[in-house]
Amino acid sequence: MSNRSVWERTKMPNFPAASGEIKTDVLVIGGGIAGLLTAYELQKSGVSCVVAESGRICGGVTRGTTAKVTFQHGLIYHKIFCGYGAEKAKMYLEANKNALKNIAALCRDIDCGFQKVDSYIYSRNDRASLEREVEALQKIGFSAEFCDHIELPVSTVGAVEFKNQAQFDPLKFLSGVTDKMCKPNENVRIFEHTRIIDLNGGIALSKNAKITADKIVVATHFPFVNTNGSYFLKLYQSRSNVIALENAPNVHGIYMDADANGLSFRNFGNLLLIGGGAHKTGEPCRRAELEAFAAKTYPNSPIKFSWGAQDCMSLDGIPYIGNYSARTKNMYVAAGFNKWGMTSAMAAAEILQDKILGKENPYAEVFDPSRSILKKQLWINGANAVKNLLTPTAPRCPHMGCALKRNAAEHSWDCPCHGSRFAENGKLLDNPANGDLSQP
Repeated sequence: MSNRSVWERTKMPNFPAASGEIKTDVLVIGGGIAGLLTAYELQKSGVSCVVAESGRICGGVTRGTTAKVTFQHGLIYHKIFCGYGAEKAKMYLEANKNALKNIAALCRDIDCGFQKVDSYIYSRNDRASLEREVEALQKIGFSAEFCDHIELPVSTVGAVEFKNQAQFDPLKFLSGVTDKMCKPNENVRIFEHTRIIDLNGGIALSKNAKITADKIVVATHFPFVNTNGSYFLKLYQSRSNVIALENAPNVHGIYMDADANGLSFRNFGNLLLIGGGAHKTGEPCRRAELEAFAAKTYPNSPIKFSWGAQDCMSLDGIPYIGNYSARTKNMYVAAGFNKWGMTSAMAAAEILQDKILGKENPYAEVFDPSRSILKKQLWINGANAVKNLLTPTAPRCPHMGCALKRNAAEHSWDCPCHGSRFAENGKLLDNPANGDLSQP
């Protein structure tokens, strides 16, 4: 069994580290799916871009995705409808629907296993929540179907079905996107092993480079600049696990439990990918539960791959896409994708492209990072941070000083406040910390 994700069989292109003085129209910090798609969209408009990635492109959170390409994001539409109204629920739908369409168009000449499939959000015990979601969707003009029965090895009370969603190999897709934007022109320069350690206006410093940009996009999964935006309060991180089974049945679609603690399913070639065991980063790993389910349900299907995934969760289930804060005119952010990074990243790329070019985007308002933060989750995040800041243990996270928790299952030190993770030797695994742990 490999402890790497199934996608890591794809060899990504290599790029040099930045050095010296570099000038560009836009600096994109972060070389995952959101950063690369944003650079791709901008270069199509003739904007010069530099992408600065602290490690390898797609070497962070992107490689852990299950790559469900869908605008069915849990039971989000009823939630937005009740919290913000029908107009914003429809904005969210159209932004992600358009993103799926544009991903499909890109995949026409990228060999990445893009496949149209139907998508299902199921529930094991709450039929009423599914019915409310269908009703909300009908009110904003989208026809979703209610299914009384789906072909899964779990007992359900029904599911909401979206037709013609998709799945693909995300690293093959992004390798193709990188080829498209780097070969035909010199508008995009990608630098790996280039950690931005200081931002001052339009100047970004790495260990060996000074990058000057008119505008800056922070696409680092969890925004690492604490002086604006209050993202350390507006986000928390959730960790989950994925296993890939050989000789398991084809489920003919993509499936997600409406309960955050449930299971997800999709096929990839001859493998069945099952995700689950979600927990807040810093809490005990639940991989064993997922493995036990697989052993009981698919006793003749050995685990071929097993890996962890990490997601940024926003206060209201909607990503933060737009100006980093109300005071940062030329700095932008894409964060808080809430486990739905594929279409959210493309939607972010399109919204940020319009903002940088000074154009109105019809969907930008619903994703505005400066929207109200007075949500229940804010107080939960704050109380959790205070608790762990006051915990008198070592080591401490270099991000904001919280006490780290030992993750024995994944051999790491995890921050329960903001989700930074470090290997046993102190090497940074997941941000928002912006450097290694000196004394693990």
